[in-house]
Amino acid sequence: MVEWQLFPKSRQASSFLVQIPEIFNASFAKITSEYNNLSSNEVLAELSTRLTALGFEVESGKKVDQKISVPVLFGKNGTILKSFEADAFHQKEGIVLEVEAGRAVDNNQFLKDLFQACMMQEVNTLCIAVRKDYRKNDDFKKVCNFFETLYASDRLSLPLTEILIIGY
Repeated sequence: MVEWQLFPKSRQASSFLVQIPEIFNASFAKITSEYNNLSSNEVLAELSTRLTALGFEVESGKKVDQKISVPVLFGKNGTILKSFEADAFHQKEGIVLEVEAGRAVDNNQFLKDLFQACMMQEVNTLCIAVRKDYRKNDDFKKVCNFFETLYASDRLSLPLTEILIIGY
């Protein structure tokens, strides 16, 4: 089964938010990193139908019209000057979901996900899904330890209400 942790730990996950790890659990046999070596795009494709049913816009490919852009900066007459791409976005709930595979910890992709979510307009919640098993390492545990330290140190204030880490 998947594992998940919400930060800050003083928050209880909403009934809506809990549905996201449940979507991962529903596909666990196909996506588990213990037996599978799927790319992040392959994992996202497996989850896409259920995420869409929950109200997420989901990236469907690498072409411009298949990507999900979330605005960051606006110019004259409200034109979008800068946006970042997300794997999935629930506009009404203000949730961005990023699904990572091998690059999550080794290339600090989860930190890029954090930075970009902090810059996105009307985003309150960041969900990062990472492998529990990557080259005999537990990326889920490593990412959780990072956020545990970030919140415990109280040295950095984030514009996000919460961060959900999912280990698959």
